[in-house]
This record gives sequence, structure tokens and C-alpha cells, in this order.
Amino acid sequence: MKTFTLSTALVVATAGFALAQENPAPSREGGYGLGRTALPEEIAAWDIDIRPDGTGLPVGLGDVYTGEELFVDLCSACHGDFGEAVGRWPQLAGGYGTLESEDPVKTIGSYWPYLSTVWDYVHRAMPYGSAQSLTDDEVYAIVAYLMYVNDMVDDDFELSNENFLEIAMPNEDNFFMDDRAETEYTLFTGEPCMENCRESVEITARATILNVTPEQEAAAAAEAAAAEAAAAAEEAAVVEAAAEEAVAEEAPGPDPALVAQGETLFRQCASCHQIGEGATNRTGPMLNHTYGAPVGVHEGFRYSPAFQAARDSGMVWDDASLTAYLMDPRGFIPGNRMAFRGLRSEEEAAAMIAYLRAAGGDAE
Repeated sequence: MKTFTLSTALVVATAGFALAQENPAPSREGGYGLGRTALPEEIAAWDIDIRPDGTGLPVGLGDVYTGEELFVDLCSACHGDFGEAVGRWPQLAGGYGTLESEDPVKTIGSYWPYLSTVWDYVHRAMPYGSAQSLTDDEVYAIVAYLMYVNDMVDDDFELSNENFLEIAMPNEDNFFMDDRAETEYTLFTGEPCMENCRESVEITARATILNVTPEQEAAAAAEAAAAEAAAAAEEAAVVEAAAEEAVAEEAPGPDPALVAQGETLFRQCASCHQIGEGATNRTGPMLNHTYGAPVGVHEGFRYSPAFQAARDSGMVWDDASLTAYLMDPRGFIPGNRMAFRGLRSEEEAAAMIAYLRAAGGDAE
């Protein structure tokens, strides 16, 4: 058996060092001698980003209707039919006016700054599990539909490489270059002032002069007036409640079976609309007090131009108008943004109306 001695190890190490000196590894600038130069087609397969100025955008087009069909087939399992989200998957539509709230909803319409980001992400990463399987025209169509459910375009809109740069996202102006180095850095550098930071402190007014500390007499008078107003309001409430009770006794209530059928039908609307106590606007307006009200008047909701025109024409939600709209939303008010295709019969419409009135009440 051969023995590997210390002297042998030294010989091997010395030889290896000499070999390394004769054939040094390439410098960092020249690479490490591994791999090969990427081929143009390999680079092209990864170089697919789309810039806000349109760089990289391919030729193509797609319309809202085609995008809706694709979205329902390929995307709705996670994002819902109208971008309202399923479970904990991201919500893609709505959220307007929430960014300054305690629970901001950051969607394509309420938050994203550039349409190119939407196109790039759909093209690069969607649909889930089959990334980059969409054609360019299909991506244009899905992006057009996402714009539609975010109230950015009408249902006859067609997106293409030719009109792409004409689109301005609703929140684009709220994004700006980071200028903190110029505007804030100087405020937080240097030695902080710890004493005698102001030359003088002057009292400019007192609370009694500003009338924020009322005299006892004024306070007593205000308290008496408040008590009198409360008593009057209580008396008026009692009278009003009695009147409402009398009306309720005279008027027949809705058919419970019809209301129950309408509640079941409303499940297909609940992804976009809320009704009942605590209802708020979502992708669609909340529906409390709809029956008997003018079209398009729920406060805080951004109605489409088509709905605004219907409201200006004096249209009111009654049995006839609600039935026609629920059965054919796009046909009854052309150009409106509701993606729902419509109920199947007048019987279903009657049930839905009964539920809307029972759950949300009539117009006040």
C-alpha cells in the first residue's frame, strides 16, 4: 500500500501552484471561462418588457367583448368575472377613493400608474400556470376588458398598439420621481436644536377672547336649547313611527317566496354590488333605495356617461325600467359599463325587484 506523506502533499501543492501561475483564471472583466455567449434568439425570449413610452409594444389589437370571454375562461377563477377577486387573490377593479383610507384597495384602476405595466404583466406571467401562452391580440383584449371593468372605457372600445399611448391611467399623476434627496434630506441632517431654538415666544390671543371657552351663561343656554331640540326630535320620531306603522299595516308585504328567489338570483350580482345595512359602493354602486329613485344617483359612485345621460333624461327605476334593464343591461342602456349579460325571464326580473325592495327599501 502506498503512503501519502507530507512531502508528497507539498510536491503536489507546489506543482498546482506553478500550473495556476502559468494558466491564471480570467479576470472578472473578462469573465470566468464558464458558459457561452447567449444567442440572439435566447436574449429575445427574455427581452419582453414593455416600457411606458411604448418601447417593446408589439403590433396587435383586442376589444372588450373578446377580452371578457378570455378573462372569464382564463382569469375569473382567481380574480372573479369582473375583477372583484375570489378569496385572497388580488382584486383588479374598483377601489377608487380608497388610497387615503385605513384600508386602501390598490387595483389597476385606483393605483397602477402605467397601462404598459398591465400589458407587460399579463403577457409575461398570466394566466396562472400557463404564463406566456397568450397571443399578443389576446393580451390586448384582456387589457381592454380590465380597463372596461375599471370604468376607463366603454364596452365598444378596442385597444391596439396605435392608441395605446393615448391612455392615461386615473392615478398616473400621483406618481413622481423620488425627490427626497433635494426636498427632505437637509431637514434630517446636521445637529438638531435642543434649546433656545426660537428667539421669543409671544402669546397672540387667549381662549376667552377667541370664544372657544364660553361663559357659564352661554353654556347653560346652549344646554337648554339642546335639551329642547332633543325633546322635539323625540316627539317627531314617535309621530313618524306611528305613521309608518299604520302604512305598513295597510300595505301588503312582498311575497316571501318571491323575495327568497330574488335573494338567490342576487348572488350573481354580489361580487360587484352590496345591499342592506352597511352597504357601500364597490365595482358597482350599492343598491339601497333603488326602486323609485332616478337612475344613477347613488352618492360617491362614478357612473358611466350612458347612465348619466339616462339620469338627465329623467329615467326612474320602476317595474318597467328595472325589468328591461335586468333582462338586457347593454340593450336597455347602451354604452353602460355593467358586464352582466342579463336575467333569463320576466319572472326572474320580478323576483330580483322584490328582493331589491325588501332588502334595500324603496327610494326615500
